[in-house]
Amino acid sequence: MKCPYCMEFDSRVVDTRAAGDGIRRRRECLHCGRRFTTYEQVVAALHIVKSDGRREAYDRQKLLNSIRLACAKRPIAMADIERLVEQVEDHVYSLGKAEVRSEVIGSKVLELLKELDEVGYIRFATIYLELADLEAVRDEIDRLLKEKRA
Repeated sequence: MKCPYCMEFDSRVVDTRAAGDGIRRRRECLHCGRRFTTYEQVVAALHIVKSDGRREAYDRQKLLNSIRLACAKRPIAMADIERLVEQVEDHVYSLGKAEVRSEVIGSKVLELLKELDEVGYIRFATIYLELADLEAVRDEIDRLLKEKRA
């Protein structure tokens, strides 16, 4: 592990703890003696199969950014968005497949966003479901309101 202060590679682990879905390590540089913290997260090789057949590596940051954009200027804590992404990842990894269709991720995001924030849901659905005009958006809102009443 490279020290962020002196850029040397020699360090020792002082403390290790569980941190959410990863590991937090407190390290001490053997060269300059300063301490720093690293976070490790398990990453499994996962590829996403797009609707046009293309395959690309799963990118957590891309998913996080799209949800953050849908929830922009909404009263939603970043911790709630992070938790939503973790729930989507848990679902996808529980399938035990090396390749997952993008529809699986998109539908899970919609399901969880519907519970978290309905406006964020509509914003995400507008792009994900390719709602082309106001009529399609109105139909989706009407469907959402109907489900809410039931």
